Amino acid sequence: MALFQNGADWLIAGLGNPEPKYDGTRHNAGFAALDFLAQAWACPLAKAKWQGLYGVAEVGGHKAVLLKPLTYMNLSGQSIAPAAMFYKIPANHIIVLCDDVAQPTAHLRIRPSGSAGGHNGLKSIMASLGTDTFYRVRIGVGEKPDPRYDLADWVLGKFPAADAKAIAGRYPDIAAACRLLMDGDLQMAQSRYNH
Repeated sequence: MALFQNGADWLIAGLGNPEPKYDGTRHNAGFAALDFLAQAWACPLAKAKWQGLYGVAEVGGHKAVLLKPLTYMNLSGQSIAPAAMFYKIPANHIIVLCDDVAQPTAHLRIRPSGSAGGHNGLKSIMASLGTDTFYRVRIGVGEKPDPRYDLADWVLGKFPAADAKAIAGRYPDIAAACRLLMDGDLQMAQSRYNH
């Protein structure tokens, strides 16, 4: 595939909140997954721009911008949209890694488009891009244990050790799924990793 202008053809963003107090929380599952990709693909997130940290990885013939927005979750689009605009990367070449309270812990759900499903980070990206046609790899963090439990408290809570380990065990799958998406093989990514 030909690279777009400025030398990258994909953007992969992990969603989360930037302060250390949010490390290890359910809402930062996207950040943690992106950190894994950055390490696996020898791509330190060492450059600061677009209100985020980023690096450019070479992966299987693709150049992917790995971006960690530092805007806080609810404003993620304000980092992702300018980065995509700079590299002239269309929305359907953006992959967003984020937490999903509707999926059991460590389950993955890969989709090419769709609603935000109540996720404020996805809402922000859709508003900033003006479309919902970007890939999302939703990482299950489990439903709140009681309907009366405050959702914000749940997603900003830390993972129990067993859950953290289960999710970390899916990081290689997330990396493989991203590679399949970049190769244009959505169905393979879904059939292999949507569980």
